[in-house]
Amino acid sequence: MFVLELTYTAGPERIDEALPRHVEWLRGQFEAGVFLAAGRKVPREGGVILAAGQDRAAVEALAATDPFAREGLAEYRVTQFAAGFTAPALDGYREQPPA
Repeated sequence: MFVLELTYTAGPERIDEALPRHVEWLRGQFEAGVFLAAGRKVPREGGVILAAGQDRAAVEALAATDPFAREGLAEYRVTQFAAGFTAPALDGYREQPPA
């Protein structure tokens, strides 16, 4: 599983202008079953996405397709973790840490 942390590198006007493209991209990833949760940071200086998967390179490549990243409006930090404990609704994503 992955935590994708976005940090805005542009002002709020440019973020708001690109937001519909970013939301469309997010919806596509939810429909594909890759993203489990997403939202803005508080205060609004970026966002956080929880993503399923085990291939770090694939997740990093996917993050690079976000309009915010492509247009130079945000930088991504990708953190991989083994979800050894989950809420019941996420049991299907539970993982064993690598040996």
